[in-house]
Amino acid sequence: MSRYFRRYQYHFILSILATLIFSAIFGFIYYIPARASLLYGAPANHLSVSDRIEYSTRLLAHGDTLTTPLNLNGVEQPFRVESGESVSSIANRLEALGFISSAQAFFDYVVYTGIDLTIQSGDFTLSPAQSIVDIAKSLQKFSPTDAVLTILPGWRMEEIAASLPTSGLSIDPQAFLSAANTPPQVLAFASPTTMEGFFFPDSYTLPRETTIEQLLDVIGRNFTAKLTTDIQNGFTAQNLTVYQAVTLASIVEREAVHEEESALIASVYLNRLAIGMKLDADPTVQYALGYQFDTGSWWKSPLALTDLQVISPYNTYLNNTLPPTPISNPGIEALLAVAYPQTTSYYFFRAECDGSGYHVFSATLEEQIANGCP
Repeated sequence: MSRYFRRYQYHFILSILATLIFSAIFGFIYYIPARASLLYGAPANHLSVSDRIEYSTRLLAHGDTLTTPLNLNGVEQPFRVESGESVSSIANRLEALGFISSAQAFFDYVVYTGIDLTIQSGDFTLSPAQSIVDIAKSLQKFSPTDAVLTILPGWRMEEIAASLPTSGLSIDPQAFLSAANTPPQVLAFASPTTMEGFFFPDSYTLPRETTIEQLLDVIGRNFTAKLTTDIQNGFTAQNLTVYQAVTLASIVEREAVHEEESALIASVYLNRLAIGMKLDADPTVQYALGYQFDTGSWWKSPLALTDLQVISPYNTYLNNTLPPTPISNPGIEALLAVAYPQTTSYYFFRAECDGSGYHVFSATLEEQIANGCP
């Protein structure tokens, strides 16, 4: 082996190692904090860069622990935060008393968000049916007598209804679902036949005695306030009514694992609608299938080929129009994506093969097939 070849081999190995090191550094400095911010909100302003990286990494390592209640059938119980009690003590007692599954996950979340600085002493009513995130927010500096209803992007009405018993509101879930079929007057401009799609994702702090009608009105007004004239003009530019746009945004919300892909995904569906092509959107099939008792989820994943044949007006594999109603409640990013989609020639997309949640887009069916995973 020549000296030149050995030198080339040595430099090649060094370049590979440098690339791997750079990728690892990039992941810690950019991707991990960005991912944590997407899932759990922005970190507290007072955290240093190193602290943000550390706590972002911890949150992602906890996986679903932060958002999965310890016991969905748990009942409300009193919990007292003593004056001057440390966050570590609060976290340990919450775990010991059976409210949460992990004191460490609670501690990491409240430090990351800054909630550790706003927890107040006093008496609270908590439940194991609340997630760690919900319990942490419940201990912040607002009146313990208030109720907090948190609606997450992509939830369907039934998921919102299921969260009512742990919100502090005295509203029966079934009565809520029935009332939601009659949208409040404030949403009349959109002519919705149901409030599905118009429950704007947000945290709503309300008196515990709030009625169903008052709750729907508050949420409807919040949606109306967020749907600016510019956004509505964007819908019009896409030849969509508000109701059609919200319906499409509800699909984009469920498809886009990463918000930065929302406008691309919206472009694919708009391109398909423009030529009368079926949307072939998996979330519409999941919505049609409904609750899955074996997994305890409203969104079956993965879908079987036979699922794509389910007879339903929501199945966009069989119908070449939008579903009759939204299938979820989209956040602002999905609504903006439909109002201002990217201009592309794409008609297809599928998940990347690396499990990252990103998608690969293509203009033709041949390209779509070629992009299939090995």
